[in-house]
Amino acid sequence: MIQQETLNLLEWPRLCQHLSSFAATKLGVLAAKKLSIPETRQESEQLLAQTLEICRLEQNLEIQWSFDGITDIGDFLERAKLRGILSGQELLNIATTLSGMRRLRRIINNQEDCPVLEELVADIRTYPELEQEINYCVDEAGEVADRASVKLGEIRRNLKDVRDHIYQKLQNIIHRQGGVVQEAVITQRGDRFVIPVKASKKDQIRGIVHDTSSTGATLYIEPSSIVKWGNQRRQYLRQEQVEIEAILRNLTEKVAIVYDELEYLLEIATVLDLTTAKSLYSLWLEGNAPEFIEPTQGELITLRQLRHPLLIWQQQQEQGSSVVPINVQVDPKIRVVAITGPNTGGKTVTLKTVGLAALMSKVGLFVPARDPVRIPWFRQILADIGDEQSIEQSLSTFSGHIHRIVRIIEALTTLSSATSSMTLVLLDEVGAGTDPAEGSALAVALLRYLADHASLTIASTHYGELKALKYQDDRFENASVEFDVKTFSPTYRLLWGIPGRSNALTIASQLGLQTEIIEEAKTRIGNFSQEINEVIAGLEKQRREQEQKAQEASSLLQQTKKFYTEVSEKASSLQQREHSLRQYQEQEVQKAIAQAKKEIAQVIRQLQKGKQTGQQAQKATDALKEIGERQLSQVERCKSIYKPKVGEKIRLLKFGQTADVLEIDEEQEEVTVRFGLMKMTVSFTKIESLDGKKVEVTTTKQVSVSTPLNTKNSQSVSVIRTSQNTLDIRGSRVAEAEPNLENAISKSTQSGILWVIHGKGTGKLRQGVHDFLRLHPQVDRFELAPQNEGGSGVTIAYLK
Repeated sequence: MIQQETLNLLEWPRLCQHLSSFAATKLGVLAAKKLSIPETRQESEQLLAQTLEICRLEQNLEIQWSFDGITDIGDFLERAKLRGILSGQELLNIATTLSGMRRLRRIINNQEDCPVLEELVADIRTYPELEQEINYCVDEAGEVADRASVKLGEIRRNLKDVRDHIYQKLQNIIHRQGGVVQEAVITQRGDRFVIPVKASKKDQIRGIVHDTSSTGATLYIEPSSIVKWGNQRRQYLRQEQVEIEAILRNLTEKVAIVYDELEYLLEIATVLDLTTAKSLYSLWLEGNAPEFIEPTQGELITLRQLRHPLLIWQQQQEQGSSVVPINVQVDPKIRVVAITGPNTGGKTVTLKTVGLAALMSKVGLFVPARDPVRIPWFRQILADIGDEQSIEQSLSTFSGHIHRIVRIIEALTTLSSATSSMTLVLLDEVGAGTDPAEGSALAVALLRYLADHASLTIASTHYGELKALKYQDDRFENASVEFDVKTFSPTYRLLWGIPGRSNALTIASQLGLQTEIIEEAKTRIGNFSQEINEVIAGLEKQRREQEQKAQEASSLLQQTKKFYTEVSEKASSLQQREHSLRQYQEQEVQKAIAQAKKEIAQVIRQLQKGKQTGQQAQKATDALKEIGERQLSQVERCKSIYKPKVGEKIRLLKFGQTADVLEIDEEQEEVTVRFGLMKMTVSFTKIESLDGKKVEVTTTKQVSVSTPLNTKNSQSVSVIRTSQNTLDIRGSRVAEAEPNLENAISKSTQSGILWVIHGKGTGKLRQGVHDFLRLHPQVDRFELAPQNEGGSGVTIAYLK
């Protein structure tokens, strides 16, 4: 069948093999390798819904979604149905499968967003009573337990007593006749207990010889005194076996009674494992769930950044080259896409990638493309890809292609017109392998036929005549694989709306073919063909420019979104800080008022206790006035407390404009701000908050960065700055500045002082300079320059 042949051409079995590696059970592995293609769109949508729900379960870390205990019990069920007896281990596998499926059903039923899976497992029965009975009768090693029946327990107790009696008698013989025994051990031959006796002294122990060593030096003898006990033990063993078979038969019959239900349970387990494998494989591919569309209703086929799944596997698992994604966006009115371009440019890979994407959607797999993924549900996917040349069948390349295309058309004509319109046809090098003129005419006729009978046809070709179909029939579209003439290699990018141009003469010229040959070839091609190639080259250039502009616009949009987010976060932070500050101020005001009330009450109490004279009244009046002034001052300070923060906006008093705070220097009482495109450092006294609060400023102090000031040295050293004792390293990195510092120190030793201009900025360069000076043996001390000499942007180093 052409459908199965298409699957092989698209390498679908390879993809199924990759999928099977994600299955947890043998059932899932087999189902993945023999993955069937749904016949209806409803079935495909059901499979996609199952995959989506499993994805949510897999990504929920609180859920332990696993198939532990679930095994392939199909053969066991068939044997039970045919009245065979299952072993203890086989029954135990059935019990663990029942338990595992009950656990999975419980997980599904506990979720609120798994209606499809809940419906899937609604009718399964896990028979907990059968599982319990199996676990009661069979131990973890798969052996029938003593507790399985009263009779079995009694038989095994008798066996133990007989065995202990035999061991005791044999031990006594070994102890009494140690010189006869080859080795003081008790062993078994068959179901009989024996001791190893030296062959030369076999007459000293009467009994039955059950075996001889390879050298003949040792005989394994069952002494006559324990033969009857051995016979008794054999009887008990037979009774034990009969009882075990009875127990196993009883359990097997109970399994056979529920054969249909267990077979259905096994089928659902397979579906769940296969769906889980689809989910894991889809996530591994970084795929997105497809949405089935109706092109007849004007919906656009959208497969952006589509990657070939087998190439992804090759890249990840086999250290292959990176996968170049393609963009496939087909207008609903388009019925035929003609892809042109150079050999090895990626045309065939493009056909296979689109075909696999359609198949993956049908079986419930996610497509390795960027969201959203929109693709029609194709009832048939038919392909003619590759060289069909066959010596055995006497087929040339052309004959092989035609032979397969005939089968494709037969598959189309056997379906109704509505069904055939839901077909995707993929043709590689249509019309190739014969005379170019006839091959081109045949290709045009074939594509026109497919435009009438198939939903979508994608064909690769070298024929220039197919490029013109777009301008004759609006159901046709051109696409091409890009080729870089500078590097003589394809980029594997798919360009839409632009036909591929011929690169043969360009490549031949670059490879060194004689110029006169190239020129004659150009004249034979004709001016018209050359003009077409020039037009196509212009279109390609315009496309590249548009793509570059689109990338720049996308980058600008991302920056704008980031800036908007940062501004929103800062605004929210400012609001929170303002609210916290207001609360703090209100609390301080209330504290001041409460303290004032307390002190006033104390004055009143003193007046009430003492003699109420004019002098006392005056003292009370003065005390109340002092309290009022002190507490009022404290309240005003609480209300006016303000300190700028990095990231907030403040007002510049000199300009009357707002600015962003970049850096704060508490010691120098300065703030670095960005005002428009400018960056400047201003004093606390020249800024205020947006609501008019001023920064509380203390007395300016000279800051010493290093060792205490040596008065003697400072008096003897001139602090006048000149070009000889000044080093400007603004804009340098710390590592770049250190060699310059070393040279400047050595040159300035005679003057005894070095002015280092490092600027303020982020403070990293200043800190690096200070660290270097602190460890330098020729530096006595260093400090920041006065405000009128640069302040924190300049460091003065005093040299020894």
